[in-house]
Amino acid sequence: MTSPGGAGPARTETATRSRFRPELQGLRALAVVLVVVYHVWVGRVSGGVDVFFLITGFLIVGGLYRAGLRGGVDVLATWKRQLSRLLPAITVVLAAGIAAGAFLLPESRWIPTVRETVASLLFVQNWELAANAVDYAARNDAASIVQHFWSLSIQGQFYLVAPLLVAGVVIASQRDRADLHTRLTGTLLVVGGASLAYSVYLTVVNQPLAYFHSLTRVWEFALGGLLALWISRIEGRPELTAGARMALGWLGVLALVSCGVLLQVDRAFPGWAALWPTVAAALVIVAGRSGHPLGADRLLAGPLLRSIGDLSFPLYLWHWPILVLALVYTGDERLSLGAGAVVIGVSFVLAWLTHRFVERPIAALDVRHSLRTGLALALVVLVGAAGWFGVATARASVQVEAGSPTHPGAAALAPGFEYAGLADTDPATAPAAEVDLAPSLVGAPDDWSYHRGTWDCGPLQRDGVEMQFCTIPPPGDAPPERRIVVIGDSHIQQYVASLMPVAAQRHWEIIGMFRGACPFSTGSETDPADEGCTAFNAAAAAETAELRPDALLTLATRDVRPGLTESTPHGFVDAWWRMHDAGVPVVAVRDNPRPPFFVPECISTQGRHAEGCALDRHDVYPTLPPYAALPDVPPNVSFIDTAPAICEQDRCPAEIGNVLVYMDDNHLTATYAETMAPVFADHFESRLGW
Repeated sequence: MTSPGGAGPARTETATRSRFRPELQGLRALAVVLVVVYHVWVGRVSGGVDVFFLITGFLIVGGLYRAGLRGGVDVLATWKRQLSRLLPAITVVLAAGIAAGAFLLPESRWIPTVRETVASLLFVQNWELAANAVDYAARNDAASIVQHFWSLSIQGQFYLVAPLLVAGVVIASQRDRADLHTRLTGTLLVVGGASLAYSVYLTVVNQPLAYFHSLTRVWEFALGGLLALWISRIEGRPELTAGARMALGWLGVLALVSCGVLLQVDRAFPGWAALWPTVAAALVIVAGRSGHPLGADRLLAGPLLRSIGDLSFPLYLWHWPILVLALVYTGDERLSLGAGAVVIGVSFVLAWLTHRFVERPIAALDVRHSLRTGLALALVVLVGAAGWFGVATARASVQVEAGSPTHPGAAALAPGFEYAGLADTDPATAPAAEVDLAPSLVGAPDDWSYHRGTWDCGPLQRDGVEMQFCTIPPPGDAPPERRIVVIGDSHIQQYVASLMPVAAQRHWEIIGMFRGACPFSTGSETDPADEGCTAFNAAAAAETAELRPDALLTLATRDVRPGLTESTPHGFVDAWWRMHDAGVPVVAVRDNPRPPFFVPECISTQGRHAEGCALDRHDVYPTLPPYAALPDVPPNVSFIDTAPAICEQDRCPAEIGNVLVYMDDNHLTATYAETMAPVFADHFESRLGW
């Protein structure tokens, strides 16, 4: 058996029982146009990808079901057919991305881009992004040129599993083919229902992970599959008159178009919210060919949208890398109306060329030859990625000892510091011309505290909350002399690199409990609606009270941006009081500035010590830290003011003591954080007597 292909934007064949459905091509076109327009001009997610998932389930499950009725599902043939259709366009875009990225992308993006390119080729890009907590709504010049392959990866995983699932149901229904419909319906209801429940749960607990998680999207494919199984019976209902079809069709179109406007898709999806675009698309499919002169199908089945539908797959593939490269070229976070139009125009041209000279000629071949062509192109991508990775890793190989004479980092800001033999030189900036920057711009994205030391991390269940629980044991086999707990988000986790040298020297154990975008508080400071963060903080506080560590390390302030936005939320203070009641000393660390640009990219384009890559200290830090004016700070709290270790008297440089301060636009490199270890050592000695 040769089953039909996947969904829009991925290349497909129709899978309805008796007729071609031109409105599906128009629906696919509408979805991809929404995706492109929202990405380029709006800076939000539209819900169009969810429509692709539903159409995929509708076409694939429908085709596999009919194959089962005819006698069986040829799983291997189905896989070959899907790969032969998908690989040519995918590999052409990935190969072009490697070629363009090597010349146009900042060096700090090289290694992540190579890694994500390979993940995209292997259809696991969604897991790569989930592991790195990527914000898909971000459209700036640090976004990956292959970031959008996450949805194709989930579709690829569906292509792998769906034939196996349907084949299993077919085997179970061998004695009675009439029972296949009932069994497959029941299977999809169970699988889809479980996926939807998990999607709702994970969206509340960890929305960034839920967005890319394969299992939170299964129900969207299952919904499409259920629609394929029941569409003929639904269409036969006498209530579905031409007028009713017209109303359903336009209701679906309007709901789909309004989804991205009315919902914060990138913050609320998938969960319950993803029912909006999927049900909207289902209404359009149910409406079908309305036969009404004012039906939505007249628009969707028209020549314009059908033509765009033919290009939907390559258009989806091309628009994102063109957008990211345009943002890199302009240095802007958003494109103007005219520049966005150019990006869309170029994307359409490349999509047409890909369709005309890649997809159509290869599709004319038999499956064996088209699959061989796709695999050959995939090999080209892998070879190119390997070559680029080799160059990138060679440039990232600068190895220095934090605090060394040539790379003092934060020590260069200490009063009276002098480079050996360079007494008249500015300590923060010299001797840059003779010494490599550490970490290198290529290695900056991976220079994170988690990659230092011996972290032992795993899930911990506490009060119904699952959280990341990490330990860093002291050297040797002797029990630790002290235990330090660190709670919060990435902005306190980065300072673990400052704490590790002190802990190793003094034989302390470090325990970490972390959640992204969730500083330690009694609520959720980053997003007040994030119930998962509030639950995490309560569970982490309870676990800490039970552990009774020698001290808790957490943030003292947050949101240090230009415009003096730094604050110490009341939730922080309330959480400190809870630790006071538990008898746990708190060491609260002042947060670092958050530049409005990606620092490694700024240095890459403007050069080392460029003024445009530094911040005015008085624009980000008030004269006194906000916690200094609080009247209700509990007596168990002491503060580490990191501002003197990150900024000079009037400016906060991007590079200090030949060490790169930032790995992105708000996190310190582990190399620089490690050079701040003396600041932490002095505090524990002078304030806690350790």
